[in-house]
Amino acid sequence: MDEVARSGSLKAALAQGERLLGCDPTAALEQAREILRIAPYQRDALWLAAAALRSSGNAVEAARVEQTAIDTSGQDPDLVRAGSAIGAGRLREAEHILRPLVHTRPRDAVAIRMLAEIAMQLGIYVEAEAGLRRALTIAPGFADARAALATALMHQNRPDEALEEFDTLLAADPGDARTTIAKAQMLGQLGEYAAAIECYDRLLQLRIDSPRAWLGYGNILKTVGRREGAIAAYRRALTLAPAMGEAWWSLANLKTWRFDARDIAAMQAAASDPSAQPGDLIHLHFALGEAYEVAREFEASFGHYSEANRLRRLSIDHDAEALTRQVSSGIALHTRTFFDDRKDWGDASAEPIFIIGMPRAGSTLIEQILSSHSAVEGTAELPDIPLLLQKMMVEQQGGSPLAYPEITARLGADAARAFGKDYLSGTRLHRKAGKPFFIDKLPNNWLHISFIHLILPNARIIDARRDPLDCCFSNFKQHFARGQAFSYSLDDMGRYYRDYVRLMDHVDQALPGRVHRMIHEELIADPEREIRRMLAALDLPFEEACLHFHENARPVRTASSEQVRRPINRDGVERWRAYEPWLGPLKLALGDLV
Repeated sequence: MDEVARSGSLKAALAQGERLLGCDPTAALEQAREILRIAPYQRDALWLAAAALRSSGNAVEAARVEQTAIDTSGQDPDLVRAGSAIGAGRLREAEHILRPLVHTRPRDAVAIRMLAEIAMQLGIYVEAEAGLRRALTIAPGFADARAALATALMHQNRPDEALEEFDTLLAADPGDARTTIAKAQMLGQLGEYAAAIECYDRLLQLRIDSPRAWLGYGNILKTVGRREGAIAAYRRALTLAPAMGEAWWSLANLKTWRFDARDIAAMQAAASDPSAQPGDLIHLHFALGEAYEVAREFEASFGHYSEANRLRRLSIDHDAEALTRQVSSGIALHTRTFFDDRKDWGDASAEPIFIIGMPRAGSTLIEQILSSHSAVEGTAELPDIPLLLQKMMVEQQGGSPLAYPEITARLGADAARAFGKDYLSGTRLHRKAGKPFFIDKLPNNWLHISFIHLILPNARIIDARRDPLDCCFSNFKQHFARGQAFSYSLDDMGRYYRDYVRLMDHVDQALPGRVHRMIHEELIADPEREIRRMLAALDLPFEEACLHFHENARPVRTASSEQVRRPINRDGVERWRAYEPWLGPLKLALGDLV
C-alpha cells in the first residue's frame, strides 16, 4: 500500500509505473505488484506487470499474467456494455465506449481487440488487422485476437498468412476445437475441401465431441455432396446440444429434408425455452417455418418466418433509403457519355464471368450449368470486387472523401487497369482447374456493375432474374450466414428489388448489350433454348454436359447446393401464393413490378 499511497491515487500509481517501464522494468514490475497486492485483479496493473515481465525477458510469466488480465476483462462494466452493444449490432455505441478506454488504457489488449471487431463488422479489414496486431504485440498469447487476425487476413485475400496464424494457435493447443473449426472453414472458403475435412477428422479423432465441430463437419460434407454424412453430422451435433438452432436450420437448409413430428416438437420446445439465446431462436424459427411449410400449415409457417426475421432485423443496420440514394447517384453519374469517355479502360482480360442479381434468383443453377462446360470453372461468391472498392475508397484518389459510386469519377485509366489486374491476381487462388474462364457468383455485385465494367471491360456479365414475389419471398425464408441485411423485412426487400431492377434498366440503356439477362422461369420452361442463348452470349460453343448439370459433382457452397444436384424442376415456382394473405407490405414495396 505504501507505494500506492505515496503516489496519491491508483491512477497516479499506474502512471508512475508506465514511466518506469521505459527505463526500469524491474521497478515498473514492483510498482504493478504493489497495486495488485491491494487490488489483486486490477486489470491495468495486470497489463503493466505483463509488459514489465516481457521487457525483463520473462515471457512465460508474462503470458500467464496477460491471460489473467484477459480473463478479468469479462467483469469490467465498460467492456461488458461495449460487448453487449457489439452483439446487438449497435456498433457506434460500442465505439463511443471503447475509444476513450483505449486512449486512457493503451495496454488493454481486450479493448483494442473489441475495437478491431467493430472494424471487422464494418468490413474495414485493414484497420481491423492493425488493431489486432497491436493487441498481439501487447499479448502474443491472446488466442482470440490471433484467430480474428487470421480472419481479417483472409478477408484481404492473404490466405497463406491467415493459415500461419491458425497453425501458430494449433501448435500451442492441437485440440482447440474453435481454432480447428475456424481453420477448416477457411480451407473450405479456399476450395480446399479435402484439407478441411481432414481438420475435422483429426479433431474428432481426439475425441473432442464438440457440437460446433460436428456442425462445421456437416456443412463441409454438404458442400461436397455427401448428403447422408452431413445429416449424420448435424444429428450428432443435436444429440450433444438439442437446442442448437443452427444445427436444426442446417437440416432445414438442405431444402430436401423433411422433419418428423418429434423433430418439430423438439424445435418448439427449444424455441419456447425462456433461456434460449437469440441466435438459437432465429435459427429455430427459420427451421420451424420450413417444417410447417412442408406440412402445408402456411399460417403457422409464416408466423415462424416472421418471428425469425423480426429477431434478425433487431441486430441488422440496413438503411433502405441510403441504398435508394446510392442507386440514384449511380444512374445520374454513370451515363453513356461517362462510359464512352472511358472506353477501353481497365484490364483486357475476358476470363471472369460475373453472375449478379438478387440472392435466391437462380444464380447457383446458372453457375452449375456453366461450370459443366469444359472451358468454365465455378468458384464461389467471391469478395474481391467489394474489397477493391474498399481499397479505392481508402486511397480516395486525392481530394475530399467520397463514397461509391461518386468515387469512380476520380478513377483514372492507369488505376482502372491496376484494379483489374488486382482482381485477376486476387481471384487466382480460387481457380483450381486451369480452365480459360471462371465464375464470380456474388449476387450483390449488381450494385457495382459500373466499377466492374471500368476495370474489366471484357468480362462477361449475367443478370439472374426471377419473378419478384417468388424471389423476395424466397429471401424472406432464408437465413444467410452473413450479409443480405435487406432480406429480413418484407418492405426492405421490396425496395431492394426495385432498386436492383432500376439500376439494371439504366445499365441496359447506358451499356446496351453489356449484360445477358437470364430469366429463371424461361430457363425452367425451355432449358436447352436458354442455355444455348447464354452460351452464345458468352461466345462459348454449346456442350451437352450443360444440359446434364445435375450430374456435375463439383462442390457447391450456397443454400441451393442440394437443389442444383437435381434436374430442372418447377418446385420453387409460385411458392409465394400460399402466403399471399400476409404479403401486403412486399407487394406495396414492389409497386408496379407485380
